[in-house]
Amino acid sequence: MTYSIVAHDPETQEWGIAVQSKFLAVGSVVPFAKAGGGAIATQSYANTAYGPEALRLLEEGKTAEETLELITKDDPERHLRQVGIIDAHGNPATYTGEGCYDWAGGMIGEHVAVQGNILVDEQTVQVMLDTFEATNGSLAERLLTALIAGQDAGGDSRGMQSAALLVVKEEGGYGGFNDRYIDLRVDDHPSPIEELKRIFRMHQLYFKPSDSGRVVLIEGTLRDELDRELTRLGYKDPQKSLHKSLTDYLHTENFEMREQDESYIDLDVLDFMKNQGC
Repeated sequence: MTYSIVAHDPETQEWGIAVQSKFLAVGSVVPFAKAGGGAIATQSYANTAYGPEALRLLEEGKTAEETLELITKDDPERHLRQVGIIDAHGNPATYTGEGCYDWAGGMIGEHVAVQGNILVDEQTVQVMLDTFEATNGSLAERLLTALIAGQDAGGDSRGMQSAALLVVKEEGGYGGFNDRYIDLRVDDHPSPIEELKRIFRMHQLYFKPSDSGRVVLIEGTLRDELDRELTRLGYKDPQKSLHKSLTDYLHTENFEMREQDESYIDLDVLDFMKNQGC
């Protein structure tokens, strides 16, 4: 009752997984990844021991195919399992046990593995693969676009409940202290993929560095507009400069990554302000 996509971006050295299921909190069960090692999706009566064991084998230098063989060979219920793996070099592998409920299967492409079970039909997997390979952008954007396309093509025959997006890269986590670059989950929602898409946009706004083309001088009508928004949102203090009021807003709202030199503002932040509280 799950479909997932596991992939690698060799240019950015990112590994990632996107998944959706008619299952509560699928993000707590299916995705496992480690920067420099690889990524795995374990589903269909998921054996969550596959995750840590596969990552250990991948870090030892095993290929995706070798890892798949080793984690499934001694599992008495391997006929019920479904797995997708990408190794440290981006090689893909996918496995669907003969006992998985129809429609169930998987496909591989360059640096990508897609798999699903209890699907409407095989088009979900085929469309996800085709979409990923035809889409430009970051690994996270390609994974999310493929997930959306899979749902549009049919998706889980039982419906939707939860979704998750996990992307890892070296020092990619907050403050550079771990590899958890993007780790987003929607645990229970009538439209989990759309909600995941919304949260991803928020993640990019909060944590992605500013686009230099969107950083502008605070002057003229833009200064008046910023003054109005800070006043409306309760951040304008007559005893403080406009810059200090803006800084108070940025720090309170967790926009430190979007903070600019004095007299400049990221227009993405101003756009967010204008929609805030509306």
